[in-house]
Amino acid sequence: MSIDLTDPEDAKLVTLARANWARANAAQGAAVRDTDGRTYSAAAVTLPSLKLTALQVAVAMAWSSGVTGLEAAVVVGDLDAVAGVDLAVVAEFAGSGVPIYRVDTSGAVLDSVTT
Repeated sequence: MSIDLTDPEDAKLVTLARANWARANAAQGAAVRDTDGRTYSAAAVTLPSLKLTALQVAVAMAWSSGVTGLEAAVVVGDLDAVAGVDLAVVAEFAGSGVPIYRVDTSGAVLDSVTT
């Protein structure tokens, strides 16, 4: 059973994460929204010398832009759960109270966890 997102800004994150996932033909896509409302989206990186989840890349993009906090995050892909490393990177960067929505490849929000 999917969750309906009532905040249009959260729905926008789903759209961005899915677009990045599809464009890169990656295992997963992600998007985050910072405390100023700016968004950052990314795909997982799978190179022989570098492996990052999509959410790690999106958080790194936000951090490198001078962001100091996040309001929400979305991760899309064939995932059984939000990875522990993704939960950890969002919590370390943005603190507690940030929802991370897990979305399937059709765009349905399956569940969420909060840092």
